[in-house]
Amino acid sequence: MARPDKAAAVAELTDEFRSSNGAVLTEYRGLTVAQLRNLRSALGDDVNYAVVKNTLTKIAAKDAGVESFDSLLEGPSAIAFIKGDAVVAAKGLRDFAKANPLLVIKGGVLDGKPLSSDEISKLADLESREVLLAKLAGAMKAAPQQAVSLFAAPLSQAARLFAALQDTLPADGASAPEAAAEETVQDTVDAPAEASTEETAAADS
Repeated sequence: MARPDKAAAVAELTDEFRSSNGAVLTEYRGLTVAQLRNLRSALGDDVNYAVVKNTLTKIAAKDAGVESFDSLLEGPSAIAFIKGDAVVAAKGLRDFAKANPLLVIKGGVLDGKPLSSDEISKLADLESREVLLAKLAGAMKAAPQQAVSLFAAPLSQAARLFAALQDTLPADGASAPEAAAEETVQDTVDAPAEASTEETAAADS
């Protein structure tokens, strides 16, 4: 690859890292072109699954401030750049890897936090943001303002939900996903409620 082409490839990868809320590094040795096409289709429009060159990816990751991939960039590498719900993407990769063991999930990063392959597997076991919001919307019919605020919450809550899962996993065992979800929900719901109280007090005065 000529030097200008390499520079362009590095710039493109750097932009992918910076514009994505998460990225998962995989090894695809032995997978066919048709299988890779099926994987891209399964991951959907919110994930860009791209075959990458290791040397260029190391440069791009460093430029983007991602330091967790260096030791993992060996062999045929491809990265799933996640623009949407990280839980959905993790489920898609996990399920495809179960059906196609030649796909190896090596590690990743979510909202700047490095993830091991085991942590990505745990992330895949959580309920998606869409499912959680649907459940919460049903439980919050009496508080429409809080529901609207929750639906507008940033995707980074997936990372906080995962962090809560990690914190509670050793102590709570199988009940950890539910406890983590409740903790994240409470953190999200409390803020709009407090703001609403302050606004009411201001109006009364």
